[in-house]
Formats: sequence, C-alpha cells, structure tokens
Amino acid sequence: MKKLLIFVLLACLPLGCGGGKTVTRLDTESVTDLSGKWNDTDSRLVAEEMISDCLSRPWLTNFAADQGAKPVVTVGTIRNLSSEHIEMGTFISDFERELINSTSIRFVASKEARAEIREERFEQQEFASRETAKKLREETGADFMLQGAIKTITDQEEGKRVVFYQTDLELVNIESMEKVWIGTKKIKKGIAQGDTKW
Repeated sequence: MKKLLIFVLLACLPLGCGGGKTVTRLDTESVTDLSGKWNDTDSRLVAEEMISDCLSRPWLTNFAADQGAKPVVTVGTIRNLSSEHIEMGTFISDFERELINSTSIRFVASKEARAEIREERFEQQEFASRETAKKLREETGADFMLQGAIKTITDQEEGKRVVFYQTDLELVNIESMEKVWIGTKKIKKGIAQGDTKW
C-alpha cells in the first residue's frame, strides 16, 4: 500500500494532479473586466478620451497664435482618492503617452524624472569629458502642468454593487496659474454576484 501511494504521488508531480492552471494570452486592447474594479482598459480609455478633449480646446490654438510655437506640457500629481488601489504610475504613463503621441505639444519629463536626470548631468560635469558632458541650465521649461484626481462612489445591496468612477483633470498655466482646461470623465460599473452579500 505504501509503494502504491508513493507511485501515485510521483506520477502526479509532473502531470499536475488536481486541476491546474490555464494561461491564455489576450489582446492588450481587449476589454477584460473580471472583478469590476478599475483596470487597464479603464486607464487607457480615460487617458485617450480626456487628452483628445484637452487638445481640441481653444487654449492650444490660442497659445500657438500668441507664442508662435507648440506649448510645452508636463504631468504633475494625479491623486488616487478612490476606494480602490489603482496603480497611478500606469495611469499617468497613459496620459504622458497620449500627450506625446498627439504631436500637438512638446512634453518634458516629470518632476521625479527631472531630478534623476539632473543628478546625472551634475555628475557629468565632474566625470565626463568636456566634449560629451551635457550643459547645465539648458532645460526646456514647461508652459503647462496637468494635474488631477480619480474618485469613486460605491452603492451596494445584497449581491449587487454599482461603482462610479470620476476622473477630474486640470491644465494650469505655470507662469500665470490660469486654468486653461478642466476635464471630467465618468465611468459607471454594475457588478452582480448572485445572492451572495458583499
């Protein structure tokens, strides 16, 4: 009996007895909503729609007419004020990608990225050759900063839940502090879980 048990255990190891896991590769553009929580599709669609709206407003053509150049934009803080954990780095990257790919504006790195790059530039003054060291005080200053927050309202009873997401963004003129654009994107999700209570 002991030998039979050992044989069965050894036989199960390579075969993966007891269910196993199936992995399926999905199209990154496909809508996948398993839990009903904020996900990559929400992040991408919100960024695409909000930046499209932002760049279609008069502030852009007004700036180009006044200055004769494309505005320089950076992304500041976008806060997660929702009831869920949301990976804000991915969300902010979606906004940055949409801004850069629009070709309507020029884009400078975030505050955190600039600090790291400045450190590299300072080190080059000490350690790099004079011919290859990058100059100090040659940065392109941003004209506008994009800031905002994402918030949620949840309503639930028995096995049903509705989650309302609202993303609010503002584009602010860095010199004058004038808000030149305010945008809002709303998403509402209904989640049913049979008779189970939350």
